[in-house]
Amino acid sequence: MRFVFAIVALVLSVVMIVLGFAQRTVFLEPASTSLSASIPDGAPYAVIDASALAAHAGPQTLTISGGSPVFMAYGRSEDVRAWVDGSTYSDVSLKKDGTALKAKIHTAPAPETPSSTSSPSTPSPSSPPAIGTPDATAALPTNPAGSDLWLEEFSAQQHLTRTINVPAGISVIVASDGTKPAPTRVSVEWPTNNATPWAGPLIVGGAVLALIGLALYLWALLHLRRSQGPRRNLPRGPRMPKLPRAPRPKAIKASEITGPRRSMIAIVPVLLVSGLVLTGCSPDFWPSSSGAVTPTASPTLDATAAPDAAADIPLPAVTVPQLEQIVHRIAAVATEADTSLSSDAIATRFTGPALEQRLINYKIRAVKADVAPVQAIPDSTFALTLPQQSPGWPRMVMTVVEGTNPKEAPTALVLTQQSPRANYLVEYAIQLVPAAPVPDVAPAAIGAPIIKPDVKLLVLPPDKIAAAYGDVLQKGEASEYSDLFEVKGDTFRAQVQASKDQTAAELPSTAAIEYSVAPGSGQPLALATNDSGGIVAVNLNEIATVRPVDAGATVSSNPDSASAALSGVASSAKGLQSTYSDQLLFHVPAAGSGEKIVLLGFAQGLIASVELP
Repeated sequence: MRFVFAIVALVLSVVMIVLGFAQRTVFLEPASTSLSASIPDGAPYAVIDASALAAHAGPQTLTISGGSPVFMAYGRSEDVRAWVDGSTYSDVSLKKDGTALKAKIHTAPAPETPSSTSSPSTPSPSSPPAIGTPDATAALPTNPAGSDLWLEEFSAQQHLTRTINVPAGISVIVASDGTKPAPTRVSVEWPTNNATPWAGPLIVGGAVLALIGLALYLWALLHLRRSQGPRRNLPRGPRMPKLPRAPRPKAIKASEITGPRRSMIAIVPVLLVSGLVLTGCSPDFWPSSSGAVTPTASPTLDATAAPDAAADIPLPAVTVPQLEQIVHRIAAVATEADTSLSSDAIATRFTGPALEQRLINYKIRAVKADVAPVQAIPDSTFALTLPQQSPGWPRMVMTVVEGTNPKEAPTALVLTQQSPRANYLVEYAIQLVPAAPVPDVAPAAIGAPIIKPDVKLLVLPPDKIAAAYGDVLQKGEASEYSDLFEVKGDTFRAQVQASKDQTAAELPSTAAIEYSVAPGSGQPLALATNDSGGIVAVNLNEIATVRPVDAGATVSSNPDSASAALSGVASSAKGLQSTYSDQLLFHVPAAGSGEKIVLLGFAQGLIASVELP
């Protein structure tokens, strides 16, 4: 029976080891599942719908080919659809049965033919559009690369494979360069759970059982040898003569009996070691509490999910990682343009008063190189991010960015995006005042609603704040709006008054100076705060006019000043006029709160200097 038990144990061990290795080889299921689709040739764009990406759980590995170059980006489905709206594109989505992908062409609508009875309005050459006003006739970009809507983008020459991990509500746009047809082949692959939790126990258990069978076999052999000795005493017969003594045989040791079977002894440890090596380092070989694929959220999507309480409000215009990428691009363009004095380059990322101030600064520095440049745009640390809650366009985002130099004031940027294919432009770039009391705002994952310019729920409507503050700068405490603005911490008001006092002291007796204010080119932009108030950015122009008071007298400007470099006029018998643009940021409390309007930051720059007519 000992031999029977040994043979049964060895046979079972072989069966278990074979089954264990078969689970990882012959019977192993695929490690992934994939769906593919052929994109109809001709369309410049293809959109992989969120339903196709969510066909299976886990990260998505996209393989795109059939074009050169190959471009792929992902973003919120609404943003992707808005970008391709009005163009011919292929829509790749999941079939109703969920077993395959399908591609459908969406043809661009035909352009409307203008009526013969109506003529398009043509702007007058004498009245050019204001800086920052979008040109409706400008051609929209056709290449999706570099758009501010994308959370992340990738490109390759002919074949692109990337693994992403996006939640529901995210779509992918595929293109070549916007003019060539889009790549024609798309495949989406998801990892599957092909773990074999019993492979490890079978292999290791089989190896252990083989050791047990071998031990039983050795035990049976030893028992057999011992059982072959004399069992009883035989009766004595007649005495025989003594024979010559034969040589005594050498005793046989147990190790010599099993000598020819050393190969089996060596095989079992090898199997055991091999099993441990194959199974000890992989969790797929062992049972676990959960065998499901656990996806890890993409870092660029961490801010897309709003709290449950905010599920019924519109999504914010951008995510924090998305805004960081946008500001990084803007800072790079601004640095290059500020160095090369490139008006064309800076116009690709700035608009309104922020662009106006930089363009004039470039013009002045081209004549007088020692004039200080405009404050650079930092992109190192984001102290505040407040996107607008908006499902459509135009969109707005406010953010406060700190530079690497702690002595420099943080910069508040107000960005606007006019349409899906337009990039975000800096409309206001404002340095915060020291210890500016920035109010509490909603988290970036929720955003804030926009405040209309004429809303009357604040101490002052946003479109009235610039004029009211201008009146305070002109009249001081005598202004009817003086009590509405907080004096403490308003360093700009003190700076303006100090400049006026210095100019008056240096002005000759033959000249007189007059100050006035006027609306600037920037529109008031406001987002709501948690205290039912708002953060409001406005633009105000301060105008200083110097005229001679005596007949035959002239007024002259400092030849080393920026005004002289801009106007090119050293002296004039008519007078000189200089215009300064003020970008102002306020916290405006809710009406009836009893609080005052607080200046959060400002930026001033010369934008015009001319001789009076």
